[in-house]
Amino acid sequence: MEEISDVQNIEIASEGKQYIVVRLGTEQYGIDIKYVDNIVRNQRITRVPKAQHYFKGVINLRGEIIPVMSLRLKFGLKPDEYTNATRIIIIKLEQQSAIGIIVDEVKEVVTLTGSSIDKATTSDPSDLIQYLSGVGKHGNGLISLLNISAVIVGRESKDVV
Repeated sequence: MEEISDVQNIEIASEGKQYIVVRLGTEQYGIDIKYVDNIVRNQRITRVPKAQHYFKGVINLRGEIIPVMSLRLKFGLKPDEYTNATRIIIIKLEQQSAIGIIVDEVKEVVTLTGSSIDKATTSDPSDLIQYLSGVGKHGNGLISLLNISAVIVGRESKDVV
């Protein structure tokens, strides 16, 4: 009897998508877990000259050189404040090499079903909306779900010369 309920739980879990919930300031953001390669503690970042303002530099992670960007600066928030909870999430997209993103804190992994995710809409077409794929309802809170490929690959008008 337990085997049947275990199979049903697996089927229910497979209907949803898993997201790593991170904190930037007071906001919570979700990153699709399929893109997350690794989560590392904050470490020494070597600056790279003439990079976009939101690229902090590169790190050496087990012999691999990985560029690191600040989501706070990319989103136009206050600069990063490094604490013991600060983490660098290593993201790997299909066609891209790895890239690190700095977050204030990694909170948890949640599974969201299609019914608990709404499309991101706003009356103010700000820059941030282009980086969101939706808004997830979890418990009593809302999680802004990042379109991670738009965040990493997306171009800003200031970048084009």
